[in-house]
Amino acid sequence: MRLRRKRETPAIRLAEERFVEWNPDRHKGKWKEYFGSDRPIHVELGMGKGKFISELSAAHPDINFIGIDMYDELIRRAGDKAVNVRKERGIETFDNLCLARWNIERIEDVFARGEIERIYLNFSDPWPKKRHAKRRLTHPNFLRKYREILNERGEIHFRTDSRLLFEYSLNTFSEMDFRLRRISLDLHRDGTPEGHICTEYELKFLEQGQPIYSCVALVGELAGDRPGEN
Repeated sequence: MRLRRKRETPAIRLAEERFVEWNPDRHKGKWKEYFGSDRPIHVELGMGKGKFISELSAAHPDINFIGIDMYDELIRRAGDKAVNVRKERGIETFDNLCLARWNIERIEDVFARGEIERIYLNFSDPWPKKRHAKRRLTHPNFLRKYREILNERGEIHFRTDSRLLFEYSLNTFSEMDFRLRRISLDLHRDGTPEGHICTEYELKFLEQGQPIYSCVALVGELAGDRPGEN
């Protein structure tokens, strides 16, 4: 994907100063020190333009959020979005949000064993051709890495518009001994959880009348929902 780079705005420069991290691997094993708190850490892998992570972090100050993407321009757009969301809601601090540039293929270099509690995979590239299966973010190679960095309460919240990717992911979650629940073949028909936040892609697919597939994959016996979250 090639993104046109916009002229920097004051909001984007402010975002870079406050909560954008261009080298997140230097905080491996020390993210609680980065945030200055023992709050649970939730991570969105492939955050896109940042609507989801910006709104979620503003709504839940009791959780630390990290949004990750590999493109500089998406980091800048997400930073601008985060500033605007907090300005609209009258929130002056950014102490529970970090936007990080990183390639998810090396996610194990950013987080230590058991360092995070939840992963969000929202509308990841389905890579429909079989020869590209290893690039899917729910391929067993990725799931092994997620299991390492998730703690005993670890969860993966997964949404997609691709039935092929959804069926594939249900199989790989099961093969890797994740427990599945809240499986939906049409999330908005079945009823979204309290506090549900749509991504940019989700809104587009809903306008087109496409179903949204979703599930939650649990690591251990302690995993469970926190009230009012996606």
